Amino acid sequence: MNLFADLLASTTGTRAGGTQAAKPSGVVATGPRIQKTRRGVEVKSAREIATMRQASRIVATVLREVMDLAAPGLTTGDLDAHAEKRIRELGATPSFKGYHGFPASICASINNEVVHGIPSSKRVIKAGDLLKVDTGAYFDGYHGDSCVTICVGEETPEEAQRLARVAQESLMQGLGRIKAGNTLLDIAGAVQDHVEAHGYAVVEDYTGHGVGRNLHEEPSVFNFRTRDLPNMTLRAGMTLAVEPILNAGSKACRTLKDRWTVVTVDGSLSAQWEHTIAVTGDGCEILTDRDF
Repeated sequence: MNLFADLLASTTGTRAGGTQAAKPSGVVATGPRIQKTRRGVEVKSAREIATMRQASRIVATVLREVMDLAAPGLTTGDLDAHAEKRIRELGATPSFKGYHGFPASICASINNEVVHGIPSSKRVIKAGDLLKVDTGAYFDGYHGDSCVTICVGEETPEEAQRLARVAQESLMQGLGRIKAGNTLLDIAGAVQDHVEAHGYAVVEDYTGHGVGRNLHEEPSVFNFRTRDLPNMTLRAGMTLAVEPILNAGSKACRTLKDRWTVVTVDGSLSAQWEHTIAVTGDGCEILTDRDF
């Protein structure tokens, strides 16, 4: 746990930024979403961004391998074991393992599972599954963080493929609005407009976040227009994890009794994509870009 020694205590049961999120009756609070840090919003130096680029390349490498590896018959535990092994072989430490008690190196969420799915040797991946894999790597004092959605096998229904595609497009729409001088609401509006134009719902209980020396830093990078979370003008050198989460049905979510796995209330499919980026004067650099 010394890896996260300078994080504040868990904000279990709160939305990113500390705003209390309304929950349906009987829902168990989830694990940590966003942690406020003592440092507030940090603008990184060129040296710090160079280190984050290395951490993020490790994440991108591992996710490329997981995307190639995922197939019917494997378990989510198999993917977790591979990810942890490779993160360590590449000279980093898994960011997620032990994070406020999370037991694995990846989050593996299938179909109607939204986020924070716990990998298991008993959870067999099936043809047609919509699998979300989220992971992070801690390298030389800094984190990289990214998530992909995988359509498993050739039998994935068109509905699931479309949801995954729109989720990825919405991430890129949001990244396209990032540059110094724009605001968090510019990102949020681009994401929300693309999602809703295709008939899907943006999950509001979970947002993106700053990332760097801590896995979760300020600010909260929200994916929907709101006055309940602080808007902020972007500055070159800010490093953010942008991660739209889309549901095919209602945006409402609930947390299972394991206190981590979040599912859609109505049982509809969910998809997520995430990149760690660095804000530049005229755009952004995608640090977890898998195209290399």
